Amino acid sequence: MARLLEPLIVGKVIGEVLDSFSPSVTMAVTYNSNNQVFNGHEFFPSAVVSKPKVEVQGADLRTLFTLVMTDPDVPGPSDPYLREHLHWIVTDIPGTTDTTFGKEVVSYENPRPNIGIHRFVFVLFKQKRRQPADIPSSRDHFNTRQFAEDNDLGLPVAAVYFNAQRETAARRR
Repeated sequence: MARLLEPLIVGKVIGEVLDSFSPSVTMAVTYNSNNQVFNGHEFFPSAVVSKPKVEVQGADLRTLFTLVMTDPDVPGPSDPYLREHLHWIVTDIPGTTDTTFGKEVVSYENPRPNIGIHRFVFVLFKQKRRQPADIPSSRDHFNTRQFAEDNDLGLPVAAVYFNAQRETAARRR
């Protein structure tokens, strides 16, 4: 299990966004049906415009999950004074399914980094019961830890992140 957390520690996801946790389910995040997200890999913003498929594996159908996607590096990694920027929340995702079976409570906003290399973090929480989530009033200054506490979610059960930076005109060709 420590092997699964190491890239999250090195990438400072654990520490800046999340507290240390024990992964207990597998989460597969895939863009455009063939680009799976692995910790620390880089994607061009043009490759992540459409919402990804996020599958929850290793849990039974009666277990419900909440997915949160944030960018802790807004507006730039050297001075992230808007940390975190919320990109997506889906609740009530049944185990062994994907986000299309859940309830999208904050619509997907595609990554558009302007300055530097940004981390985009997907965090999965196990819900204790079906309940309405407290929806933040703003996407900026979101706090994943506070959201988990406010919604009685506890520690994450899975997390993964990718990096992205602004595409230049030459890189888009």
